[in-house]
Amino acid sequence: MKAYVAVTGILFAVIFALHIWEVVDRQRVLASDFHVFITKGRPMIGGLTTFTLLHVVVSLVGIFAGCVVAGGLVAGRRLDGWTGVFLVTTIATSVTGFGFPFVTFLPSHAVGIISLVVLAAVIVARYVKHLNGAWRNVYVVGTVLALYLNVFVLLVQLFRRLPALIVAAPKQQEPPFLLTQLLVLALFAWLGRAAARGFRSVPGGVA
Repeated sequence: MKAYVAVTGILFAVIFALHIWEVVDRQRVLASDFHVFITKGRPMIGGLTTFTLLHVVVSLVGIFAGCVVAGGLVAGRRLDGWTGVFLVTTIATSVTGFGFPFVTFLPSHAVGIISLVVLAAVIVARYVKHLNGAWRNVYVVGTVLALYLNVFVLLVQLFRRLPALIVAAPKQQEPPFLLTQLLVLALFAWLGRAAARGFRSVPGGVA
């Protein structure tokens, strides 16, 4: 459990720092817009910018809540309140991902659809089937998978938007990108196994 807390804490800190870097890099007009908002009562930032910031905040909250929920599963606890936050924000992340301008169907849209299907299964397992029988495993695997998909898309976006990461992997086929995704996949594979074993050891899970 201590190892899980340390690893996920470092992972979230890195993701948070990179995401803030992305926001700052893309929103250099924020200070002047804030001045306009204060002095003239106009919207602080444009529609797309506001939407982008909302998407970023919801995504970060979803990832953080997901890490907490996954940690609870490893310890054999349901953490019902955090689970609700995770589900709502992760669904919102997937849905708002379709709100950005696009001219063709993108891989991120496919991941978003898969995420929503997985989340639907998690909701059914938790609130309809009450973790009975095989639905217990569906809940655990689905929760970890939904969190992984959220992190996966986040990393893809970071490599597309941060100048330093674009230079390191301009086509997202280079070793830095592939190694990063491989390490994250390995981390979540370990997390999924630990969560399945931990949550199975406590019948019904502790709330």
